[in-house]
Amino acid sequence: MTATDSISELRGAVEEAARALRDGERTEPPPTLDRPPKPELGDYSSNAAMLLAGPLGDNPRAVAERLRAELEGSLGDGGDIDRIEVAGPGFVNLFLSDAWYRRALAALAGSGDALAAVATDAPERVLVEGPSANPTGPLHVGGGRLAAYGDAVVRLLEAVGHEVEREYYVNDAGAQVGTFADSIGARMKGEGPPENGYGGEYVSELAERIAAEGIGPEDREALGLRGIELMLEGVRETLGRFGVGIDTFASERAIYARGEVESALARLDAGGHTYRSDDALWLRTTSFGDDKDRVLIKSDGEPTYLTADVAYHWDKLQRGFDRLIDVLGADHHGYVGRIRAAIAALGGDPDAFEAQIMNLVHVVEGGERVQMSKRSGDFVSLDDLLDDIGVDATRWFMLWRSHETTVDLDLELARSQSSDNPVYYVQYAHARIASILRKAEGSAAGAAGGDGGDRIVPLEPGEKALIKRLLQFPDEVRESAARRAPHRICAYSTAVAADFHSFYRDCQVVGAEGEGVERSRLALCRAAKRTIAEALGLLGISAPERM
Repeated sequence: MTATDSISELRGAVEEAARALRDGERTEPPPTLDRPPKPELGDYSSNAAMLLAGPLGDNPRAVAERLRAELEGSLGDGGDIDRIEVAGPGFVNLFLSDAWYRRALAALAGSGDALAAVATDAPERVLVEGPSANPTGPLHVGGGRLAAYGDAVVRLLEAVGHEVEREYYVNDAGAQVGTFADSIGARMKGEGPPENGYGGEYVSELAERIAAEGIGPEDREALGLRGIELMLEGVRETLGRFGVGIDTFASERAIYARGEVESALARLDAGGHTYRSDDALWLRTTSFGDDKDRVLIKSDGEPTYLTADVAYHWDKLQRGFDRLIDVLGADHHGYVGRIRAAIAALGGDPDAFEAQIMNLVHVVEGGERVQMSKRSGDFVSLDDLLDDIGVDATRWFMLWRSHETTVDLDLELARSQSSDNPVYYVQYAHARIASILRKAEGSAAGAAGGDGGDRIVPLEPGEKALIKRLLQFPDEVRESAARRAPHRICAYSTAVAADFHSFYRDCQVVGAEGEGVERSRLALCRAAKRTIAEALGLLGISAPERM
């Protein structure tokens, strides 16, 4: 039996009991098996009776009593159940035996890799694109949140069996490149930035470096291209430092050079999805659910930013990806509908495109938002944040709230080495377990290892709570991957750490008295340590052995 089987067998027993009451017919949706909010309501609880009441034409409590009888027969024979109670409007509450917990702990101890059994039944080839920050300045904390989130989503998708690649789209064409070049050229001549140009000390540093390479302020195209190259070098270094790998950097300029924009426009035109009005070329996105049509080529002949994006997303699909996930900034809500419409107009499946819109992140110190670096201009650079609080804390505080909510990153909290700091709290649990296991190496139980299955003395409530929490991990990973919600792993990691600290407070581990007790508790410690490490790994955060 694997750790996942411990829960799936219980869930299967509930579903079988429900089918028995309906002469073998399945119940849709299937009954749940959840942990009740209070221990006195059982170890697990099911809503099966409420789902069956309608089809069976009976009240839920009466149905629950019939379910209890079925479950007592199926689970009682194996010694898994201590008792079953009917509560409230018809919940069936299962109180599990120590024998079930011992087998579940043995499964946890023997599974080796807690993530081994979470694979999806429908693996896809996925391209995750982001953070794709403008290459006209250093990566700032907003881009850092996109990078941390996208990387964690990739790790989750890979954990459940999807084939995933990471891409960074480089906006190295268009008017912004010219403005960037003009800003560098102005600094070369000792002038301030042009109107709406780029400020910040980094522009002066670029100007000095590019001038040393022999490029003059009058060579606008060379200034823009070289400036972007140098900015991308910095972005790569920052992302590498942040633990974020990028498989490919896709260039907007290259998309134009390969003729992909012309090809996409021709395909849209052939399908009757474009028209001309006011000397501009429009895409008829309203035919596919957008709130208004969109301009592709302006009246002056210049393409809009949407034009290259349409060609780029079509290119992604042509490369054979089943799903495209874009990680986008907070100002991109209107972008989703037009890209989906364009994909449909080109003959693709708009449901293959998925956008995750990130909300803002603010750096806060002493209750006030702060600017951390004059060198970076009017924003906080990711490098400066990493210098201050480190990679682990930065990633945690970027990820611990839903990407749809604004994050206030409190520097004082992130720097603190106390239980108030959630990432420190979780990492300390891992390090504390490592210390316990080192201490146990000299004992007979520690040397013997084992899976805890030979335990005779009854388990304590803290042991049961921790076992249940660890059994929850595979389902939590699946759910987090499906919802693109790494913040759930942060919450789960914190809950595991809390359950472990409670267990260790109430239960002696090394030197515990009673047959099999020390061995069982050491097995539980090992399983908790591995689970915390794997959970933190999904977030790109380290699991230290010592703190």
